[in-house]
Amino acid sequence: MNNILPLIQNECIKVIKKKRFYVILLVILLLVPMFTYAQVKSAERNQGKFNDDWRLELQQRITDNQNSLGSDRIPEEWKQYRLIFIQQMQYYLDQDVNPNQPTGVNFTREFMNNAVSLFIPLLIMAIASDLVSGERTNGTIKMLLTRPVKRWKVLFSKLVTLVMFVSLIILATYAIAYGISGLAFGYKGFQLPVFTGFRINGSDVDVSSVHAVPQWQYLMMQAGLVWFVSLSVAMLAFMVSVLVRSTAASIVVMMAALISGTILTNMASAWTSAKYLFMVNLNLTSYLEGSLPPIEGMTLNFSLAVLGIWALAAVIISFTVFTRRDILN
Repeated sequence: MNNILPLIQNECIKVIKKKRFYVILLVILLLVPMFTYAQVKSAERNQGKFNDDWRLELQQRITDNQNSLGSDRIPEEWKQYRLIFIQQMQYYLDQDVNPNQPTGVNFTREFMNNAVSLFIPLLIMAIASDLVSGERTNGTIKMLLTRPVKRWKVLFSKLVTLVMFVSLIILATYAIAYGISGLAFGYKGFQLPVFTGFRINGSDVDVSSVHAVPQWQYLMMQAGLVWFVSLSVAMLAFMVSVLVRSTAASIVVMMAALISGTILTNMASAWTSAKYLFMVNLNLTSYLEGSLPPIEGMTLNFSLAVLGIWALAAVIISFTVFTRRDILN
């Protein structure tokens, strides 16, 4: 342990000196105000259109989706999504709860729901893809491995550093999203109820297990799922960084995998085997909302297991290759 702590400290210093973490923070700081402004304009438009009556607005959305179900131009799969949306929104209406009340907490929750499957993984990838391949590109890996320290300790220190910065990125994203959106919508709303526990059976929504939780509790559950997704992507990007010599190649590989996952999520409903791919299982927060899974049969436990297996396999491959391969040449 005495040998590992200085290694971890050294790895943290190297990540900070490369300034990638600061670039990630800058990206978040630039994008969140844009999304907040768009949300403000949307809220203003809806208030003017429906005289600030959220029940009227929600009823109109339900009616619009009901009318669209009769159109032959809409694919059956999209109709299934809309049927589920109608039932869920009707439940909120029956319970007299506004699901879209504009608050900083609500904005943060929705922002993270939309960011978990692509935006956050791309931020994580920017650091994870460079931890090992960057050393080889710069030639510093030779200096590092000539020290009287076992290889697995060197790689373990990088892995611990990665977990630390993944956690910091998630924490920073929540803090920035809440801090900036709160300027526009206010910082209240932690006690507002959010319904979770919707179960999807085909096109029907089972509400027998639905229960209300305060937003702060929902955010804690959501943050745990976002962290698990980010950690899984980080382990895979870490593996690619070990296997590939070039940082650019490592980033391209992971970016292609993440983007293809977004495409597959929208197109792979008929390809049931795709549910075993890690990129199809990234949107874990959708299970809290009760959204229709991309492929029938997928559940929260299933997606957690798939991501966990992929992450574990990535760690095993990383340590096996790093400790055995002739990296110095």
